Amino acid sequence: MARFKHEIELPRFRRARALGRGWRWRCSLWIFSFTMLLFICFSFFVTKFYFHGSLQGQVGKEFFMRGNLNGEQRKSDVYLADKANLPSQVKDVDGSTSMNAQQNRSELESSRPPKRKSRKNYGPCQIELTESIGDLLEPENYMDFTKFTLEYVAKEGKLSEDDSFVPKFGGHQALEEREASFHATDQTIHCGFVKGPAEHPSSGFDLDEQDKDYMSSCHVAVSSCIFGSSDFLRRPASKKIGTYSKKNVCFVMFLDELTLKTLSSEGQVPDDQGYIGLWRIVKVKNLPYTDMRRTGKVAKFLAHRLFPSASKMRLNADPLLIIEYFLWRKRSEYSISNHYDRHCVWEEVLQNKRLNKYNHTAIDEQFLFYQSDGLTKFNKSDMNSPLPSFVPEGSFIVRAHTPMSNLFSCLWFNEVDRFTSRDQLSFAYTFLKLKRMNPEKPFFLNMFKDCERRAVTKLFHHRAEVQQLHP
Repeated sequence: MARFKHEIELPRFRRARALGRGWRWRCSLWIFSFTMLLFICFSFFVTKFYFHGSLQGQVGKEFFMRGNLNGEQRKSDVYLADKANLPSQVKDVDGSTSMNAQQNRSELESSRPPKRKSRKNYGPCQIELTESIGDLLEPENYMDFTKFTLEYVAKEGKLSEDDSFVPKFGGHQALEEREASFHATDQTIHCGFVKGPAEHPSSGFDLDEQDKDYMSSCHVAVSSCIFGSSDFLRRPASKKIGTYSKKNVCFVMFLDELTLKTLSSEGQVPDDQGYIGLWRIVKVKNLPYTDMRRTGKVAKFLAHRLFPSASKMRLNADPLLIIEYFLWRKRSEYSISNHYDRHCVWEEVLQNKRLNKYNHTAIDEQFLFYQSDGLTKFNKSDMNSPLPSFVPEGSFIVRAHTPMSNLFSCLWFNEVDRFTSRDQLSFAYTFLKLKRMNPEKPFFLNMFKDCERRAVTKLFHHRAEVQQLHP
């Protein structure tokens, strides 16, 4: 009986021992898994902390110093910029090397681009446009601005007997000529469209005579451009433009051959009179620059050369109401918005480098030149600052064709022609130097808020795939 009982209880004892071993094995497995999980989390945290705390600064410095060119992914033109042919040392206008420029160079090379900011949401603000064109009234003596006569260099001869002379659209402006051009006085200045001797080919931006005649007849002009098939063709918001403006305002779109072919393949073909919607299509032959961004500055800055009887703007609302609000009401001759995020040229320089928008060495040469000629940092606490910002948002310009407005446009274009095509780097320098050299001749520039620009315009992204023309 006892033996039978022992034989019955023995399996229970063995099962208890087996359960104990299984439980200890499971506990060990759980502890091991939990330990490994903690180790993995800790390793990931340390690695991430090390990268952001140490490595990122090295990578940023490498990009900051490198001279590679990359395309810009936003807004105006998305093209690789040509490397500027500038001297290795920055010299003042009188030819002497600036010690301050050399010191600033070392400061630039030791600095690093700012960390990427979190994307902000920017929207329009309310502006009070006049309700209808019938209520418009041009202010009395509106065009009573600084008076002087500007003429433009139309042709250049050979600078020497050297056969290597090549005509340039912007001309071959010497530093002495550049310095003198900032004086608001009767003068003949370089302002694009400079031709070479008769035996040399055109310097570029060639237009048909029929198109020239049409543009010469325009009293109010809305212009834009697409070169290198970099953008889609956006038509003006027809519902927001009155019947009178549709009949009396010139809407001109400058295109090159490549863009025309691309638009035609998409079904956008000019009609028999050369229009696509409200846009009068003007074909530009022989582009003056291989850098499409720089080519676009011709239509942007030199409107007074293209439309000698008109104003210049790029907008998405009724043009006459825009003129009343930004020019007449403000009693200004040139209106442009400030940048939505940056206000100091120092910040703009670092941003251009961080995004590789242009050759870093070329940016340094331009920036150091400007510092040696008096450019200082923007001080938002300075109540006497001549501008609310030193960095513009240059996609929207409203201007009258006054002598000072035309001179400023020529000077700004010449900086883009001489240095980099990044016009936001040269805006403040050009304006401040013009103001400094003409203390008795005011230039009425209205820099308005970016949210006001957004109330009347709309910007679009470029085509994802950019095609660049080859020289």
